Amino acid sequence: MEERLYWLALNKVPGVGPVLFRRLLDRWGTAKAVFEAPEEELRRIVGQRVARAIKEMEAETVGEEEGRRAQALGVEILTLRDRSYPSNLRHIYDPPPVLYLKGKLVPQDDLAVAVVGSRRCSPYGRGFARRLSKALASRGVTVISGMATGIDAEAHLGALEAGGRTVAVLGSGLDRVYPPQNRGLFERIARQGAVLSEFPLGEAPNRWNFPLRNRVISGLSLGVVVVEAPSRSGALITASLALEQGRSVFAVPGYAGAVTSRGTHRLIKEGAKLVEEPEDVLEELLPQYERVEPQKGDLSEEERVMVELLEQGPLHIDELSRRSSFDVQRISSLLLQMELKGLILQMPGKIFALSR
Repeated sequence: MEERLYWLALNKVPGVGPVLFRRLLDRWGTAKAVFEAPEEELRRIVGQRVARAIKEMEAETVGEEEGRRAQALGVEILTLRDRSYPSNLRHIYDPPPVLYLKGKLVPQDDLAVAVVGSRRCSPYGRGFARRLSKALASRGVTVISGMATGIDAEAHLGALEAGGRTVAVLGSGLDRVYPPQNRGLFERIARQGAVLSEFPLGEAPNRWNFPLRNRVISGLSLGVVVVEAPSRSGALITASLALEQGRSVFAVPGYAGAVTSRGTHRLIKEGAKLVEEPEDVLEELLPQYERVEPQKGDLSEEERVMVELLEQGPLHIDELSRRSSFDVQRISSLLLQMELKGLILQMPGKIFALSR
């Protein structure tokens, strides 16, 4: 438990982002050891300003206070070392070392699609985002978005109406709901899904937080659907990040000449997959979605282990190796054999799922 407190404190040090956090752990092994390291050694890795901030922080006190505040708010805190940390997100280049969670994550959330778009959207865009998200959620797909006004809010509402799962990712601390008018939506999502943030409690919704927030939205997802976006839009940043992370990118065509169509039409010209109906997304991410599940009696012992793990939801190859204790070479061969048999399918980012 003590080490966890030091993780919370290190996550609050100004200038220590996900990549630098990982470098510090790689160098000293634990967050506690980072705070105990000589300032001169810290300077060689993080520079004078950040090194001084680390040495001046009363780490244990800060970590304990953050933990108490989270508990009082009913917020759970996950670290990269927790088994319950989202599998899809764990395998991006710069996963958040700490996540704040309101609600509950379940294995099904690995089968997720992000639906994003402009805050200033048209009635057409609002309606399409809600219908698409409702259809995806009704088929067991978790809908991820950023809880902003406009397309994001409609995406969450569509999933909620279907009685399905939805996850919101904030660009502020979970005690600083933004935008404030979506407080009711925040509470609904927390009851029926989860709200996440990598930012410590009390963090304001600063504009530079949102590109960071967007990489978490795409990182949690197998693919990103952009419904409406002008030529300069946070949704286009999310799409770009998705491509870097090996995710699929989809775009919904809009009205020719409309400002909110310029970004999505550009994505389509650049190779994004055009979306007219939910099946356009499902067929790309789950090309054998309707396939009957394999009978366990027809499987080898190793295949049965894989099927039982994947019944909990899609998993990254590294996660399958860790949970099964099969080495990477053996599991790569096994997964290829199962894919050729049609038992499983490979999704973007070396994530595997049962064929349905």
